[in-house]
Amino acid sequence: MHTLSVSLIQTNLYWENKSANLAMLAEKICTIPNRGQLVVLPEMFSTGFSMKPSELAENMDGISVQWMKQLAAQEKIILTGSVIIQELGNFYNRLLWVMPNGVIGIYDKRHLFAFAGENNFYTPGNKRLISSVNGWRIHVQICYDLRFPVWARQQSKEGPEYDVLLYIANWPERRSQAWKSLLIARAIENQCYTIGVNRVGIDGNGIAHSGDSMLVDPLGEVLYSCAGTEDIYTHLLDKAKLEEVRAKFPFWKDTDHFTITEN
Repeated sequence: MHTLSVSLIQTNLYWENKSANLAMLAEKICTIPNRGQLVVLPEMFSTGFSMKPSELAENMDGISVQWMKQLAAQEKIILTGSVIIQELGNFYNRLLWVMPNGVIGIYDKRHLFAFAGENNFYTPGNKRLISSVNGWRIHVQICYDLRFPVWARQQSKEGPEYDVLLYIANWPERRSQAWKSLLIARAIENQCYTIGVNRVGIDGNGIAHSGDSMLVDPLGEVLYSCAGTEDIYTHLLDKAKLEEVRAKFPFWKDTDHFTITEN
């Protein structure tokens, strides 16, 4: 069976300082021992969770995007994380899925965090992104999306449409229990590996982040969790275990079938 190695980077971020964040993250990535095929960065990894897109946004040829392309090619990895992008007059909290060959997949955050005013500055996305890597299908989402299970729900009538559900985040420490509980719930209900990569440290608004990055297996068992400190963790995902769980407990066959319409 195919395997997939994944490296999760839980890190503090320099507030609204792209050059400092890119230099720091490049050093971390290039020194990971036995680095995974897929390297995962937090939400808005180059700036922190900023509501200043007019000052910080870049286009798809911008510094953060070029940095991701160069590093993915140089290190022969798939690199993913979100940055602030301006396109056609709108600002997006955009996850970039950057391949070593320079091909980029994009996912624009669907659920904008109105509690912090994100909806006042950014435009929501309306399309999901499921990428294929070495026989694995990976569904990517961003932070607040975690609270909305319909957007993540397996939808295929023929069988599970993805194998890994991946969330990147700037999720506050004061709501860490919700973060941890919902990651486990998404894994169980979708019978998939679920990964959450969050930042640590205090941001420019004085909000503390405890990380609590996690890797959860299809039965809801937590394989990795780290709170309160920077950490880099690499794990080899086991496709045989995933298929065994789905065969032994074929709950996906009884799922409700539905469609999602645009807002």
